[in-house]
Amino acid sequence: MLPMRTSERALSRGLLDVLIRAGLIAVLAIFCFRIFFPFLNLMVWSLILAITLYPLQVKLRNGVLRKDGYAATLIVLVAFIIILVPTWLLGSAMADSLDNAVAIAKSGSFQIPPPAESVAAWPLVGKRLYDFWLQAATDLTGLALKFTPQLKDLGVVLLGAVTSLGSGLLVFFLALIVAGIFMAFGEEGSHSAVQIASRISGPEHGPKIAELCTATIRAVAQGVVGIAFIQMLLVGVGFVVMGIPAAGLLALGVLLLGIMQLPATLITIPVIAFVIATKGVGAATIIFSIYVFVAGLADNVLKPLLLGRGVDVPMPVVLIGALGGMVTGGVIGLFIGPVVLAVGYQLFWHWVEDRSKAELSQDEQQP
Repeated sequence: MLPMRTSERALSRGLLDVLIRAGLIAVLAIFCFRIFFPFLNLMVWSLILAITLYPLQVKLRNGVLRKDGYAATLIVLVAFIIILVPTWLLGSAMADSLDNAVAIAKSGSFQIPPPAESVAAWPLVGKRLYDFWLQAATDLTGLALKFTPQLKDLGVVLLGAVTSLGSGLLVFFLALIVAGIFMAFGEEGSHSAVQIASRISGPEHGPKIAELCTATIRAVAQGVVGIAFIQMLLVGVGFVVMGIPAAGLLALGVLLLGIMQLPATLITIPVIAFVIATKGVGAATIIFSIYVFVAGLADNVLKPLLLGRGVDVPMPVVLIGALGGMVTGGVIGLFIGPVVLAVGYQLFWHWVEDRSKAELSQDEQQP
């Protein structure tokens, strides 16, 4: 009986030691996460940028520049110039649009033309739309007072969106600098990623999982976020050159639609109709209409070139990631969400398919 009691006591002490160690590790992990949490979006965004831009750094390093640090610095500087110039142009256009709107509102010269009688004959919404339009044309001040609470709520939402956009842009610039540091140590970082993946899933699957995550991040970042950004620049430049009111906001809308995998024609076609209605049909309006319409369809050409590289990510996954990221993380989450959810989606199916292959192999080995 005595040896049995001794073994039971030893087992109890060993179990107690394991529980104490696990508890201390859990407490340490929780504290580390709480300390790191304010920088989570910044670091995730930095990793996404570093992984996406690293192939370009390898080309520069093997070509003109011979050091990773020089190549990473050049990429960061060029990226700053490429992003700051159109951002400044769109921001200036947005500020001018707001100034013009405020000036028109103060002068009281803004008038809405009365609706045509045929509007009332439209099915379903014709009568209500006619009454609302007529009141806006005859008593715009009274209509604004009537909807004051809704206008205040809308103003709060717009102010929050602008604030989130500004903070997101600041986070992006900081993330670009951190990404440059990551790229300067790209080979060490790649080796560390393989080590971590091998430690989690085993030495056989670790390199495959690291490669899968890298390919997924590059495919989504280039094929979704990159295409949306390129499309925003193409359409936004046309809006600014043509002097479209609120060109900056409209270009931002094109970016958001592109990330959410919705057609940019939802914005470009109404703008084309507005330009033709206000400025008439001429050489400038025809060229603008053709250019903006083609730029709004540019994603159809770029997606097969960029999104087809690496892995196949279903569009619903990207859409859910964009919407969920925007709800949870604001504007910056709109960019991070699709990438993170796509990585999770690919890892999940890799685990499912690997499990199925293992079971199939066991069945074949059985007589």
